[in-house]
Amino acid sequence: MSPRDTPSADPPSTTMTPAAPQRARPPVWLLVAMIGLGPFTMQVLVPSLPAMGQDLGASTATIQLTVTLYLVAVGVGQLIYGPLSDRFGRRPLLMGGFVLYLVGSLAAALSVGVLGVVAARIVQAVGACAGVVLARAVIRDVWPREEAASVLGYVTMGMTIAPMLAPILGSVLDQWAGWRATMFACLAFGIPLAAVCWARLPETLPAPQALPGVAAILSAYRGLWAIPAFRAYATITACSTGVFFAFLGGAPYVVVQGMGYSPFAFAIAFATVSIAFALGSWIAGRGAVRLGLLRLLTIGVAVNVGGSLLSLVTILLLPPHILGFFVPMALVAVGNGILQPSAIAGALSARPQLAGTASALLGAMQMAFGALMTFVVGLVEYGAGFGTALTMAGAGVGAWLALRGARRA
Repeated sequence: MSPRDTPSADPPSTTMTPAAPQRARPPVWLLVAMIGLGPFTMQVLVPSLPAMGQDLGASTATIQLTVTLYLVAVGVGQLIYGPLSDRFGRRPLLMGGFVLYLVGSLAAALSVGVLGVVAARIVQAVGACAGVVLARAVIRDVWPREEAASVLGYVTMGMTIAPMLAPILGSVLDQWAGWRATMFACLAFGIPLAAVCWARLPETLPAPQALPGVAAILSAYRGLWAIPAFRAYATITACSTGVFFAFLGGAPYVVVQGMGYSPFAFAIAFATVSIAFALGSWIAGRGAVRLGLLRLLTIGVAVNVGGSLLSLVTILLLPPHILGFFVPMALVAVGNGILQPSAIAGALSARPQLAGTASALLGAMQMAFGALMTFVVGLVEYGAGFGTALTMAGAGVGAWLALRGARRA
């Protein structure tokens, strides 16, 4: 079957999916590292936010921009990388992203003012997001839909190592050498990863797609959004991601300032969330082919919503404690680990020949909604945890409503 004969959407999971053309498959561990670069870079700085604010003489709202605008930049950057990678290939765009990432990391480490740090973090984010969008596109290039969901499950499980270790490393570096050491750690991670990608990542683009201009890119995004299946799967992914970012936006202030725990205690507790996410991703990797995409997605959304609602109930009925704040989030993380590989694979399969463009739009929706959730939490959270839990519950319910659309599609 030639690329132009490819159907606009993959068949339902109850039928056999045509085998993908045999192309060189990159090592899974390399895909893990590519996807993990962005979360590592975002979260390694989180435990240092209060100390960085004191060092730079900046308010909490201003310091929060290093997270919020990082997410916005990741979303915008993916919109650019995806279509360009469908035209020029995955490798050139990835290496260009590494250049931006390394420049942004060095600039953030050397900046003397908070606005310089914010600007450098934006450049850093635009570079880091190349790994996320292009790794997803590579997976869909070389694996068919059901296998892609399984591979994404295993890749996501492995990727949790980065966000699990990042807050711990960040808190240790902050205590040892100050917050700037976390940005030098990004350089130490990014330089060897760029070298390995240059040596080991093959070009996987099946066939270059035409890219006449900005109008064509916007038309491709509109075309993807018009597909009900893409719309439903992408909304599930964005809302479930929003639950996590709502927690991430409020947790440091609730745990460190509101409950009085140390940044290191926060980092250790946060590691349990990453472990729970890895567990969910392992379940997805094991069950994607056997259970089917939609059934696994339903299970994951149910667990995600249950955890977000439990968080709200716990805050309302139990006295403040770090376990009461993190245990429901661990349940949310298991649900996210189960549902996200299936939701991502479903979205990328809506139009397989535009996997890069679909990955970009999907990633932009995730980051935009995540940034919105961190902004909302900044408005409604006063240290007790109720604003964070309420925002998490709202995003979780949004994922459940979107699941109905996926079933119809």
